[in-house]
Amino acid sequence: MSPSFKLQCHFILIFLMALRGENRYLELREAADHDPFLLFGASLKRELAGAPLYRRALRCLDMLSLPGQFTFTADRPQLHCAAFLIAEPEEFITIRYDLVSIDCQGGDFLKVFDGWILKGEKFPSSQDHPLPTTERYIDFCDSGLSRRSIRSSQNVAMIFFRVHEPGNGFTFTIKTDPNLFPCNVISQTPSGRFTLVVPHLRQNCSFSIIYPVAIKISDLTLGHLNGMQFKNPSAGCGGIGDFVELLGGPGLDPSKMMPLADLCYSFHGPAQMKIGCDNTVVRMVSSGKHINRVTFEYRQLEPYELENPSGNSIQEICLSSP
Repeated sequence: MSPSFKLQCHFILIFLMALRGENRYLELREAADHDPFLLFGASLKRELAGAPLYRRALRCLDMLSLPGQFTFTADRPQLHCAAFLIAEPEEFITIRYDLVSIDCQGGDFLKVFDGWILKGEKFPSSQDHPLPTTERYIDFCDSGLSRRSIRSSQNVAMIFFRVHEPGNGFTFTIKTDPNLFPCNVISQTPSGRFTLVVPHLRQNCSFSIIYPVAIKISDLTLGHLNGMQFKNPSAGCGGIGDFVELLGGPGLDPSKMMPLADLCYSFHGPAQMKIGCDNTVVRMVSSGKHINRVTFEYRQLEPYELENPSGNSIQEICLSSP
């Protein structure tokens, strides 16, 4: 893996770790100018409910995790800019252009990507997303305001932009909508609990945790139909039938990660593993014939756990190559 790609992944890791820390606190602190009680709620969504629309300037390289209105104005030529958008796991992201003043003929561009992409590594992967990669890009210079609103297929999206002329820029508003059956998710936090459900749909769903983690699967139901459990040994886990796999690696794209474990049959009760990879993915493959469900908990590994792995752990194969 190239040093530049390592740096990009490390940068995103730092940003994600900051979501519940300094960056999130600063955003709330700015929003609290409207209402000082915002800082005392138990949930960010409850904190911001009913508050005036949150507004701030957009930076050339930025991470946005709160709904609001964001404005980018170039103070000099800005040629390599991107904003990473992330919502709660059970949410879609809608981006609405309010005002756009860029020079498409002069080389400016403004594009939305349905997911995240870094150095060619995509989330969701091409195997797991319903659209081909070319259709996941929405280019303002091609569509104009005929596509004023764009909704993501999962809880993450990206905006790429280039603005040459100082004073030019754009304004957009982010809002979120409920996603009853979230399929592909990047976790905002290094610890949590989640249930991934795929109801009679032929699709693959990945839950990505961009941290080394200890993961515990407490419940797995495969082939659940009319209250009965179907276990088909002939299907196995070789890409046929319904199964869950644990993946790990240093990059973003699940299709380029290493398979760490396959879970082929339903079970109740904890199965746990420590995975020392930069990125861990729980991926469910569904045939569309059944209702599949997996419930798991995860937490970021402590430094001493990475230095001294023990028990059911996988670390060596996840170490980055020099």
